[in-house]
Amino acid sequence: MAVWRISQVGLFGHFSNCHFSSNIYIAPTLLSIPTIFFRLFSTHDVYINNLKIGRLSRTGHIEAARQLFDKMSTKDVVTWNAIIAGYWQNGFLRESKNLFESMPVKNIVSWNCMIAGCIDHGRLDEAFHYFQAMPKRNTASYNALISGFVKHGRVEDACKLFEDMPIRNVISYTAMIEGYMKNGEIDKARALFDHMPFRNVVSWTVMISGYVENGKFYEAKELFDHMPHNSKNAIVITSMITGYCKEGMLDNARVLFEGIQCKDRVSFNAMISGYAQNGVGEEALRLYSNMHKIGLQPDDATLVSVFTACSSLESLKKGRQAHVFVIRNGFIKNVSLCNALVSMYSKCGVIVESELAFGQICSPNLVSWNTIITAFAQHGLYEKAFSFFNEMRLNGFEPDGITFLSLLSACGHAGKVNESMDVFDLMVKTYGIIPKSEHYACLVDIMGRAGQLEKACQIIQDMPFEADSRIWGSLLAASSVYLNVKLGELAAKKIGDLDPHNSGGYVSLSNIYAAAGMWEEVTRVRILMKEQGVKKQRAYSWTEVGNNVHYFLGGDVSHPDNDKIRLVLDMICLQMKSMDDIADFVSSWSSFD
Repeated sequence: MAVWRISQVGLFGHFSNCHFSSNIYIAPTLLSIPTIFFRLFSTHDVYINNLKIGRLSRTGHIEAARQLFDKMSTKDVVTWNAIIAGYWQNGFLRESKNLFESMPVKNIVSWNCMIAGCIDHGRLDEAFHYFQAMPKRNTASYNALISGFVKHGRVEDACKLFEDMPIRNVISYTAMIEGYMKNGEIDKARALFDHMPFRNVVSWTVMISGYVENGKFYEAKELFDHMPHNSKNAIVITSMITGYCKEGMLDNARVLFEGIQCKDRVSFNAMISGYAQNGVGEEALRLYSNMHKIGLQPDDATLVSVFTACSSLESLKKGRQAHVFVIRNGFIKNVSLCNALVSMYSKCGVIVESELAFGQICSPNLVSWNTIITAFAQHGLYEKAFSFFNEMRLNGFEPDGITFLSLLSACGHAGKVNESMDVFDLMVKTYGIIPKSEHYACLVDIMGRAGQLEKACQIIQDMPFEADSRIWGSLLAASSVYLNVKLGELAAKKIGDLDPHNSGGYVSLSNIYAAAGMWEEVTRVRILMKEQGVKKQRAYSWTEVGNNVHYFLGGDVSHPDNDKIRLVLDMICLQMKSMDDIADFVSSWSSFD
């Protein structure tokens, strides 16, 4: 009889897989049974069959695994643990429980396995029951339950368990740090991090990523700079790339990205998303193309960013190409991806395709309904927007603030003043939604467009909080259209107080003065702009030709085809002028009739 040393890691190989949580990879021991070794003595046949059960379970062949288990005349505790884990891994927690109850002998791994299974199925109270019933616990038992509590947002319960631990290790500390960060308790997380007797790369990564996710980028950067250089792997670097992108520091993010020797899908996604969210769609699409070239398969997160980039560029051609990729690779069932697709078609000007894309969503969620309602609103389709709003409610969805913002926008595009007030009242009185700044800005804009400037000003005065520059900007724009110098001056002053370097307020006020013939005031505003160091922002536009996006900035002559472009523009101007001349000629002749 051969004597074999059985490794629990080998039999529970599924626990060695990394888990992706909160945009970072968490060590497997945070979310499952920890790695420990048991010296068990088995025959060669039992050992081989145990390995087969584990392998069959991991590949989804649980029935074959059970058949092998039933045929085994001799079973050891590892055999039982393997089939129990296999069942809950494949979604059959009840069968795992039944087998656990019938085990002739249980060891600590058996109990930990059941705790992990209950946590995996979201049954934390049952996991805690097994934990309490254990005849003996080890650090791994505590870690599994703490991680489960953290994963499901029960940070206080995790904290109590952590405080009761007789012995803590790096996994215990790291799990609690992640919990505090998820709960927004940044100071507690940092205090625990500083108190750790030993840190590993996961600890550093959880702490740095937590800072990034909580909007504390510079604290994350400081910690990253102090992190041991040999511990800076692709995971923590990717977290910093995300942080730089959130701060709009794309060049810094790109330097870190290029420094990753083995770039994976996660690092590509972080960089592509950063470009897309910051309006640099062309670079996002270029990186997406590079992914394909090196053989990396995009996932749903990649494609959401790609559609965002296509939306910002209004690149219908690239958007359709990505849509084809989505269909061919079976991503069409992903709701978030379909929502991005609906938005992309809308922003590219093809509302019909946007509606068709919405119709293909099997189970639309609230975001889906908001996206299509917003699309109709942006295209001025008032009736369609409200029709889908009513359909959304019939399907059992409660509208939120975004829904009503889209409805107000639809009212604005259609010039529905009274209806906009009805929508606002419905939001506040019926659904109890507290209006935000953007709701008031939309309402002020609607009143302003309709020439009801005094009413718009009254809305601003009745707001429960101070108006921001966006709201005053709506009033200023309306004052410019209807030449209301008094309200224009008020709005421009408020914008100047809130954002002294915003050129829009100065320019709009100058235009109001010019239209009213108040040239001395125009000169005064321009002198004030110069004294304050405020420069008028130049307008820009872009167009897609072939597979390239061409940008044009006001006054810029750097485009390589500038001479050809100007020649074509001159020809168009001549044609327009000749058409005007013909129209005048025809009109003059018709007057003799």
